[in-house]
Amino acid sequence: MISAETTDRNTQATQVKRSGGKLLPSLGILLVTGGLILLGWFAYLWFVPIEAPYQYRQISTGEVHQYPELELDAWPELKISRYDVIVPGVEKPVAQATVAQRDNAVPVLVKWQNNTKEILHALDWKTGELSALAKAISQYADKEALIVAWWDISRQINLLTGHETLFTSHLNEPLIIPQQWQEVVEAIDTYEQTFWQSKSSQQELAQFKRFSEALTARPEEGVVQLRELVGQNREAYIIVHVTDLYKLGLMYPEKIGVAYQNFPLTGNMHGMINHMKVQLKDNDFDTYTLQSITDTEIRAYFLSDEQSSETLLAKMLPFTDKPAPMELEALQLLYQRGGYWLYKLPGGQEKETRLVE
Repeated sequence: MISAETTDRNTQATQVKRSGGKLLPSLGILLVTGGLILLGWFAYLWFVPIEAPYQYRQISTGEVHQYPELELDAWPELKISRYDVIVPGVEKPVAQATVAQRDNAVPVLVKWQNNTKEILHALDWKTGELSALAKAISQYADKEALIVAWWDISRQINLLTGHETLFTSHLNEPLIIPQQWQEVVEAIDTYEQTFWQSKSSQQELAQFKRFSEALTARPEEGVVQLRELVGQNREAYIIVHVTDLYKLGLMYPEKIGVAYQNFPLTGNMHGMINHMKVQLKDNDFDTYTLQSITDTEIRAYFLSDEQSSETLLAKMLPFTDKPAPMELEALQLLYQRGGYWLYKLPGGQEKETRLVE
């Protein structure tokens, strides 16, 4: 006679065996189904790319005279368009872009306004200073001369003067975006290329790398590198802007350390200067320079150490307790207006004209 306990044990064992026979095919079906779902999801991601976390939304378009704040009256043929930069879920635009176009050419950024404390894509500048610079270049540089500047300034100068510039594409170097958007960099790059109708070549990117690296070198070395970049016989001019400091610092933090802070213009210049000195001492910065952003706001750029202050770019801009740019022997200063500084690159076809404001 078989005991009930033994019978129960045998029965349980049989049930487990039968259950396992059904469970294994079920698991197989689930795994196959799950695999198909994952493949479908990856296929969806492959064919439906992630979108950029913001959009340019056009709010107006018109002629130059309808945008007097741009101070572009000397170029009435330009078409102006203005866009709000919209982020889903954010009530107000995070920035505003104003672009200019000649005929059916690609759009060129002529004004950028950040509406938050975090910088997106570009730093603010005064458009009146840009138009004045363009007029000076047209007056003092030969039409055949080559203009070398950061890619955004290069596009603006080419638009306003017709001069050939070393860089013509909307390079987005460096790409200035919030940290939380780093995961969608490729989507942002794609969106930017589409909006600006511009895709850079590997050759242009390599040239821009050489240009930016030259700005981090010591003046004598950097000027030699720039001359090699443009060619030995080409008449060339170099334009830098104070905002180039921040962009160069993002690209080469090991070579030039840059920090900035905005201050309201209250009329108490003495108090503001004292505050700058406190910042220098508390953070052990080496020096600083100022940029007028608007009539009511100013931005201070700080260099972290002496090495940063010895770079070519730093020597081309005015810094507290440092030699003035006009004392720079490696380059010839021709013109200055606001944050813009125009230099003649030694070599090439010489030109005696000299203008300093």
